[in-house]
Amino acid sequence: MNNVTKMEVKLQSELTEQNHVREKREDEKKTMIPSKLPPPPPPPLKMLPIKSKTVRRMPEVIEFYRSLTRKDSRVGSRSNGASVSEANFSKNMIGEIENRSTYLMAIKSDVETQGEFINFLSREVAAAAYTKISDVEAFVKWLDGELSSLVDERAVLRHFPNWPERKADALREAACTYRDLKNLESEILSYKDNLLQTPSQAFNRMQALQHRLELRVGDIERTKESSVKKYKEMQIPSDWIQEMMTQLKLSSMKLAKHYMARTLKELKSTAQGPRENEMLLQGVRFAYRVHQFAGGFDVDTTKAFEELRQFRTQPYKW
Repeated sequence: MNNVTKMEVKLQSELTEQNHVREKREDEKKTMIPSKLPPPPPPPLKMLPIKSKTVRRMPEVIEFYRSLTRKDSRVGSRSNGASVSEANFSKNMIGEIENRSTYLMAIKSDVETQGEFINFLSREVAAAAYTKISDVEAFVKWLDGELSSLVDERAVLRHFPNWPERKADALREAACTYRDLKNLESEILSYKDNLLQTPSQAFNRMQALQHRLELRVGDIERTKESSVKKYKEMQIPSDWIQEMMTQLKLSSMKLAKHYMARTLKELKSTAQGPRENEMLLQGVRFAYRVHQFAGGFDVDTTKAFEELRQFRTQPYKW
């Protein structure tokens, strides 16, 4: 056998061996690759017999489950918004805590640094004694201005047991009540009938003012006795209470005059009939209301009433 033949036989043998090795490796790979199919289900468990009366279907469970899953799906659809809201809430909470800490530190600072100033104000309040309510007003205005420098008046003063809180509150109460009553009196005395308003609008406006007046005077009358006692104890003038109630009752007569004058004006432009009788009765009713509240009429109010009463040629049947 020549050399060429030997070489061919050798190559053929090597190729055959390589093929055997490749086939063997492929067989090994096939055995190693897992099946893509899912494993077979386990065999069903043997069911024990159950008595029918111990188990029953509950439609409520199904419905409740469905309601929860519906809610859950809605919550899921808003998850992004919720996360943003939670982030904002946390941020706000942190900010609130920081602000609260700053606020408490400011109160502490006032307590530590304003002691001498507050003790001075305490002595001024305790020594305050006036005979005129106007002087009380001026003092309270000054006191409020001084205390406005504190970060929180009540929170700071709570740390000073010598602060005459009861008297300070009484001074403020007297000044505030007097100011409110004076403002109400001024509003009534400056009232002018607006002829551009309809009769109904004008009458409603005057009735509302009279109603406010009666309520305010009623409140003062109910607390008058206790207020006078408290003010005298603390050297706060109290005679203004009765004076203001008298002035307010007298001021109501201006409303009565305007009411009757407007009623008379509308009656003169209204044809006789049920509408005229209704308007006349309404005007007289308001006049009577003020008369009882004020305790009578002055000269001008009496004149306005007589003009209204004499408007009809025939006496009105009340």
